[in-house]
Amino acid sequence: MDSLPKKTKANLLKTEVYALYLATKDSRTPFAAKAVAVLTVAYALSPIDLIPDFIPFIGLLDDVIIVPLGLWLAIKLTPKEVMDEARNKAQVELKPLKKVFWVAGAVAVLFWLVMLLFAILLITRLIRHFKS
Repeated sequence: MDSLPKKTKANLLKTEVYALYLATKDSRTPFAAKAVAVLTVAYALSPIDLIPDFIPFIGLLDDVIIVPLGLWLAIKLTPKEVMDEARNKAQVELKPLKKVFWVAGAVAVLFWLVMLLFAILLITRLIRHFKS
């Protein structure tokens, strides 16, 4: 996996996380795997960390270690056949979303460009107003 491009790694991670989500909804997945997955996601989204993020380097280190470790453990606790089915389903379900992500990204970029243009116009009007 180290020789893969970053974009490919990111897509694999996205697929793997979504597959784990799908696997947690499967009745064949043990409670322990579901609990680890939920706790890992809760920790990743929680504003409370074991080591506060404002501490340089060490503050982010716990997130870099705990979250991947939790995902790995949840995947290991999930039966192989369930994860394989979930991975296949995730690949199929995520494919059509690529267009949606591009459209959403384009809309976001366009929004910020319009806001930037608005800010520039506002600043130029303020400058003209104070010069006169």
